[in-house]
Amino acid sequence: MVSLLTCLLLFVVSDTTFGKRELKLVTVLYRHGDRSPVKAYPKDPYQENAWPQGFGQLSQEGMRQHFELGKMLRERYKGFLSETYNRSEISVRSTDYDRTLMSAESNLAGLYPPHGSQVFDPSLKWQPIPVHTVPQEDERLLSFPLDGCPRYKALMNETEYTGIFLNMTETYKDFLEMVRNETGLENASIESIWSVHDTLFCESKHNMTLPKWVTSEVTKKLGILKNFGFQIMFGVYKREEKCRLQGGLLLDQILKNMSAVAKPDCQGPLKMIVYSAHDTTVVALQEALNVFNGLQPPYASCHIFELYKEENGSFSVAMFYRNDSTRDPYQLTLPGCELYCPLQDFITLTKSVIPVDWEKECQLDINVKDKEVIIGLAVCGSLLFVLVILLFTVLCRQRDPVHGYSHVINEADDHS
Repeated sequence: MVSLLTCLLLFVVSDTTFGKRELKLVTVLYRHGDRSPVKAYPKDPYQENAWPQGFGQLSQEGMRQHFELGKMLRERYKGFLSETYNRSEISVRSTDYDRTLMSAESNLAGLYPPHGSQVFDPSLKWQPIPVHTVPQEDERLLSFPLDGCPRYKALMNETEYTGIFLNMTETYKDFLEMVRNETGLENASIESIWSVHDTLFCESKHNMTLPKWVTSEVTKKLGILKNFGFQIMFGVYKREEKCRLQGGLLLDQILKNMSAVAKPDCQGPLKMIVYSAHDTTVVALQEALNVFNGLQPPYASCHIFELYKEENGSFSVAMFYRNDSTRDPYQLTLPGCELYCPLQDFITLTKSVIPVDWEKECQLDINVKDKEVIIGLAVCGSLLFVLVILLFTVLCRQRDPVHGYSHVINEADDHS
């Protein structure tokens, strides 16, 4: 009897929670798949010619990772997405890098295997699906940290004077010096050490023999410093302001997309928006949401937003994160809200990290400029003033007649 009541209760709860909730839009942001390192250190025995396609390129393992992720998305949204590809239902955008473009294409191969009339070659279980991008220099949505933002650069400079940064620098001072000597790098700092970890990580994943100095303890320390580098990029110090200048831009666009779908007059067929990008993109977004776990997002990791229409006509947002291909995505909670957060509450709670005028906010305020800059401008102004006075004095002296000397006309010359 108790078991029957329990089952009935679970059925009622399930129906209330899920049965009356209608999925309206899915937004997916993922990192590219496995790749070759983006560069090698000077003493690295494996330079660019050691990699089939060179540096920073998607590997076959990376292709498999995204093909698998695409199949997972197909299964997860079965019944929501059409069984066959419909160009009106999905929009895919990638940064303009080979590895992210190829990841998106591999992902779509798993998400939309061709059926029926979409099969153009019976021996090929694939169909072309558009992936949109913009030139790297024009990217202002998916590639972080963004360049051309003086205020963000100033914040990063200020971060280096915080207690936690100085403590990490002091703690790992000897270790960084050792890495510098072993790699041949001119400078090995907390900000740049990620590249050494990345290179060694890629080489290890591709079964290349690592140098003897790369012990398990060295690998562990490199991992700690690499993760700290990700943390300070968009957090640790003045997180909200950093996010307004970086990941807040992407979050703003995602919220605008969801708000558009939530309008009463929205009849659009769009069901899924996909962004193919990088680990820093995922971190920038998750820091803006204040849900970053402090660890570098692995290859093909995926942050998902699901927009639902509730039974009462309101809208809610659920978030999920997949950072392990052996497990289902786990749900994330926006701080200050519930698992299925009302859309308006979601917008209100994230307002502090959404830029109002990014161009203006990126500029340095005269009131917060470094004293050295102000003093330097003052000194330059003073020197310029002195030079003007000296120049004016010289010109005046050239105009005045010199006493004790006058030009004597040789009268004889007048008759010659």
